[in-house]
Amino acid sequence: MEEPAAPSAATLNINLGILGHVDSGKTSLAKALSTLASTAAFDKNPQSKQRGITLDLGFSAFTTDPSPRLRDAGYDQVQYTLVDCPGHASLIRTIIGGAQIMDLALLVIDAVKGIQTQTAECLVIAEMTTDRLLMVLNKTDMLPADNRAAHVKKAEERVRRGLKGTKFAEAPMVAVAACPGAEEGAPPLGITQLIDTLREMTELPRRSADGPFLLSVDHCFPVKGQGTVLTGTVLSGSVKVNDTIELPELKVQKKVKSLQVFHKPVPSAKQGDRVGMCVTQLDSKLLERGLAATPGSVVTMTSAIAALRRIKYFKQPILNRTKFHVTVGHTTVMATPLFFSLPTGAPQESAQLPTTFDFSHEYLRQDEMLASTREHRVGQQWALLRFEKPITCPPNSLLIGSRLDTDIHSSACRIAFYGRLLGAADSPDQGLKLYKHKQREGVIDRVQDEYTVIGRGFFKKETDLTIFLGLKVEASTGEVGVLESPFGKTGKFKVHFPQGVPKDPKAKLHLKYRTFFLASDKRKIAQ
Repeated sequence: MEEPAAPSAATLNINLGILGHVDSGKTSLAKALSTLASTAAFDKNPQSKQRGITLDLGFSAFTTDPSPRLRDAGYDQVQYTLVDCPGHASLIRTIIGGAQIMDLALLVIDAVKGIQTQTAECLVIAEMTTDRLLMVLNKTDMLPADNRAAHVKKAEERVRRGLKGTKFAEAPMVAVAACPGAEEGAPPLGITQLIDTLREMTELPRRSADGPFLLSVDHCFPVKGQGTVLTGTVLSGSVKVNDTIELPELKVQKKVKSLQVFHKPVPSAKQGDRVGMCVTQLDSKLLERGLAATPGSVVTMTSAIAALRRIKYFKQPILNRTKFHVTVGHTTVMATPLFFSLPTGAPQESAQLPTTFDFSHEYLRQDEMLASTREHRVGQQWALLRFEKPITCPPNSLLIGSRLDTDIHSSACRIAFYGRLLGAADSPDQGLKLYKHKQREGVIDRVQDEYTVIGRGFFKKETDLTIFLGLKVEASTGEVGVLESPFGKTGKFKVHFPQGVPKDPKAKLHLKYRTFFLASDKRKIAQ
């Protein structure tokens, strides 16, 4: 491995997430791989050292030669920026925040213990956030020394069985011992094979310097005599020294004084880069995590439309108006969803989540989020999310919905759904049209003439019948009429049958209609 250099036109930066259960050896693996550490690498948090576990995101890096296809694309080295995510169940918010900035993931599994609860949750997060995953079977030195190769093979087979049914069932797997304990100072095992495998599976990410600048800030600290440094990953666009950026949560704008990539000054940074940005006259205590962006490009919302996918491992019902923890970037807030979809028979959900929403359509309101089965595939599902606290994020942000109040010692998956925020829905004038199918049954009270009957049973006496007038009424004998007017004040009504009243005076009457629930919470009725 070569010493990392500041990214240039010939250096490709890849953000490599390291996920896994607590004590699976993620930080040891990061140390074994890395040749350059940031100010937040390798559990430098004092509480991390005290407790002996990762409590926050850690960042470090190494560089290596590119694969032939990346060299053909014009790169002479690849820098892997390692995002070391905590593995403890109580820190899933931090895990989710770290996973959303990665291009590729390492899922670290204890060779002795196999797939554990947070291993599975990290696998779910990886399925949402990346298409490329490398399984790392760590701590192989802890397996019985007698015929260790056979024990490693059995451990790999157990992991493969656990991956069955996931999109990473055939993901490559490498066995390592990041921190061998048998001998003091023993070198890590399997690291060269791990790097070679990474090199071969690394694809050129789709990146662009166009569009608004957006930085996911994960650490903020003062530097005496310089200013305040914001470190993070550039999610979109680009930034240059002397550019003006906005900190939308604080509603302030600052000029970029300087930029660094792993302690080396650079004139600019673009999408995918890990960067430190220095600004002046900012109290670092005001912003631990958040966003830095092109002024005016990020909005704050209290309600939003989201396109969603359900997580198949979440076994509880996902009901309307049930509170969920919704994580967007490094922010987690409580939100209440109202689920809806296109009418039955509409096109099935595509492989990609939609990036726009059409308010002109009429949508079927659901009582809960539906799950696809082998026999029945559900269509695309959306939700109107109402946040307990305003949330600040750019359009099309990835979101993850969880029940983080679930017992952390439970083996149940706590992640319920994921998707993208398509835009704010704070104004009722946007006219979101949600409806439910309704049906009422009544009887003929008496026949008034050959074309008109008086009916009862549809309504209570206090019901406002005027919103139902003109709707179609079907008799159980096949005749079709129109709800013409109320009759008296007891909830009775008149139905006009243009082709003549039902021949059977005991025929049942059926009123089928749709009730619309608008964003303004007003109601209207339609057939």
